[in-house]
Amino acid sequence: MAFFSPRLGIDLGTTNVLVFVPGKGVVLNEPSVVAVSSENNKVLAIGVEAKQMVGRTPDTIQAYRPMKDGVIADYRVTEAMLRYFMKKALSKWNVWKPTVLVSVPAGVTSTEKRAVIEAAIKAGAADAFVVKEPILAAIGAGIPIQEPLGRMVADMGGGTIDVAVISLGGIVASTSVKVAGNALDRSIIDHAKKAHNLAIGDKTAEEIKIKIGSAVPVTEELSMQVKGRDLVSGLPRTVEFKTNEIVQAMNRELREMMNAVRKVLQETPPELASDIIDNGIILTGGTSQLKNMPELVFRRTGVQAKLAQEAYFCVARGTGVALKHLDTYKKSILSKK
Repeated sequence: MAFFSPRLGIDLGTTNVLVFVPGKGVVLNEPSVVAVSSENNKVLAIGVEAKQMVGRTPDTIQAYRPMKDGVIADYRVTEAMLRYFMKKALSKWNVWKPTVLVSVPAGVTSTEKRAVIEAAIKAGAADAFVVKEPILAAIGAGIPIQEPLGRMVADMGGGTIDVAVISLGGIVASTSVKVAGNALDRSIIDHAKKAHNLAIGDKTAEEIKIKIGSAVPVTEELSMQVKGRDLVSGLPRTVEFKTNEIVQAMNRELREMMNAVRKVLQETPPELASDIIDNGIILTGGTSQLKNMPELVFRRTGVQAKLAQEAYFCVARGTGVALKHLDTYKKSILSKK
């Protein structure tokens, strides 16, 4: 590794990409969306600009996410996206190729891991490492992962929920389920269609989830006026949605997410299970910020759950810590090729 080589930590998510620069913190937080011209296959916009085009493009432009469920679905476009974000995060005077550390879901295969490393190197990295998300989330949440104690992390993102029990710097039991924030949005879209004959987009569904959604039914409901297209008349229409209706709509997906947590608890050795009862389950990732998520985890598992500080940034912060102590962490968590 070149002495001057800058270091970048990349939280390569299904919905957003966060770039962490040691000493500066998170310098970039943009949607992992790329707009491509279907005529000549040229990349037209990346990140925020491309996200604004979703659902609003003419037939000749396609705005889509090259990452699916936390892994690369479109290799060429992911590479272009990585190159753009890496360039944007480094100062324009930088001439050195960066050393990059990228997060991957817990259930990632060695082929998928290699694809991420290759994409990063092709995008201009001097060296690239991949680390599993739950480990980075735990480091970013300030959990001392090197101790001989069982710690449990549930990292809830856009494409996947990654649950892991960590002890002595390694993963003891883990699972990665492809049901998370995006699936919750889709369930709201389906509900609007079935219950109200209303067509709404991804952006609106996400807004409903954030503003009035909850992981468990509540006594004091919030409500929201939602604009969409009437599926019968084809004309615009406004419908009022309430919290408990949204909880009901997301029920199946939330249950699948909780099953992932239960599965890992069931596979945890008894010694470590008692540590988890003492320390609780740490929730990280954007989707963990859904109202009352810790309460849902507690109801489904009987174990206390708490939201990590700045849960959304935990993985990105974890990449920063791991980069800072690259030599210490190399042995326990880094998987080259």
